[in-house]
Amino acid sequence: MRQLTTDQNFWDDNQSASKQLKKISLLEKDINLWKKIDTAVNDFNILIEFYESDDVSIEEVENELEILVNLVNDIELKTILGQPQDIQNAIMTIHPGAGGTESQDWAEMLYRMYNRWFENKGFKKNVIDFQPGDEAGIKDITIEIQGDYAYGFLKAEVGVHRLVRISPFDSNSRRHTSFASVFVFPSSDDEIEIEIDQNDIRIDTYRASGAGGQHVNKTDSAIRITHLPTGLVVQCQNQRSQHKNKASALKVLKARLYQLEIDKEKEAIKDLEDKKKEIAWGSQIRSYVFHPYNLVKDHRTNHETGNISAVMDGKIDNFIRSFLIHKIDSN
Repeated sequence: MRQLTTDQNFWDDNQSASKQLKKISLLEKDINLWKKIDTAVNDFNILIEFYESDDVSIEEVENELEILVNLVNDIELKTILGQPQDIQNAIMTIHPGAGGTESQDWAEMLYRMYNRWFENKGFKKNVIDFQPGDEAGIKDITIEIQGDYAYGFLKAEVGVHRLVRISPFDSNSRRHTSFASVFVFPSSDDEIEIEIDQNDIRIDTYRASGAGGQHVNKTDSAIRITHLPTGLVVQCQNQRSQHKNKASALKVLKARLYQLEIDKEKEAIKDLEDKKKEIAWGSQIRSYVFHPYNLVKDHRTNHETGNISAVMDGKIDNFIRSFLIHKIDSN
């Protein structure tokens, strides 16, 4: 599957230069992070001396300690994320499970949660495909996330997410359980060396659909690409330009084919297929309970918190960190 393009020297030189610049940039950021940790340790030691002399409050000490702990956690995660694809950008898809409006609304809530997390991390996002729900929520969304270690962090979110709440769409105010699945693939134009044979794909055009606005088009600008050898299907209808939609769809296909290559190298194709089981009971990686109590629990690591509002505002770093550490410990 991995092949170099036929444009030998020019392509290779540009690939090599781009990789070197990216490595230099990451090394510079790591060096700056270590410098910040060194400064934070010195500041904390000085603060302790002042605290012992009753010149500062315990709150100031706790705030400085929190800064230091966050920096240490950051460098620890980057040490754990040692695979070549971990540093790459990511492509995320969110699919609602069965249940119509309920699960579609839950999918949109998850998207909002991740959007807040992107902002907190300083990551950029680009919506590749968006299909709004019939009444509320979303039927499907595909997003590209650009930032250092985006894939490494977000691979912790792959799986089924379960919501329990009193439904705002139920006139009898009954409790409902909804499901949505999240998939994440590595994405990087500079790093992924996947060539797609034009004879291996089928491209279909159709008219973009939706509730109105930017997602509706009067021409057949939406693109659906089927990769015949693997059966993978990707689509994009978010742009008015057919050419732009095709480019975005090919990028997603490239990322998914690259993910298959990674899984083959790890002899983990079966594991990938297991993740694609029914979006329903018994397959969730994390539960978000709004009623009769507040609790978010990751079933893989048992990490949990009762501060559900913070989680829905994008504070999911502790869940990501606990999963990545758990994965290392279990290997």
